Amino acid sequence: SWSGGEIKPAMGNVTVNKADAGVAWGALYWQYFEQLDKITAHETPLKLAKQLFRQENSPTGPVLTPVAENSTLRPGDRVQVRIELRVDRAMEYVHMKDMRAAGFEPVNVLSQYKYQGGLGYYESTRDAATNFFIGYLPRGTYVFEYPLRVTHAGNFSNGVTTIQCMYAPEFTSHSEGIRVTVAAKE
Repeated sequence: SWSGGEIKPAMGNVTVNKADAGVAWGALYWQYFEQLDKITAHETPLKLAKQLFRQENSPTGPVLTPVAENSTLRPGDRVQVRIELRVDRAMEYVHMKDMRAAGFEPVNVLSQYKYQGGLGYYESTRDAATNFFIGYLPRGTYVFEYPLRVTHAGNFSNGVTTIQCMYAPEFTSHSEGIRVTVAAKE
């Protein structure tokens, strides 16, 4: 274990030698702590992109406006979460976890099995995150959406979305972190 100032880029170069014949298995992980809103997207065979949209009603139907860094939400606003997943190969038993800001509450509080765009999955709503359990994930691009309601004013980290193949954990990825500002109600 090292503190932040002791870590050097050269520490990422590792050599492993095996003296005897035969097969050997191993793993090496570089783990560190970072503020959630400062995390950048991770590119692997699984690619995640997460966006937040403020939903406003109009005479012609709902209008979605992207929530940018300089956007300000208000308590009572409805926010649509959109997660785009791109996968370059078929996978089985995949878990995707989408964190949620402390100032947001899910609109859909009941967990349920869903089927859309040729993909079946179980969506499980929990206190701080929404989980998606996918039994079989074919190659392709998939979009997951669900609504939230803004409940509290403040400056919040909305966290990241992570995805991992449960029986092949080397297939993992995460989205970038998002920071949201909620102004007090006028």
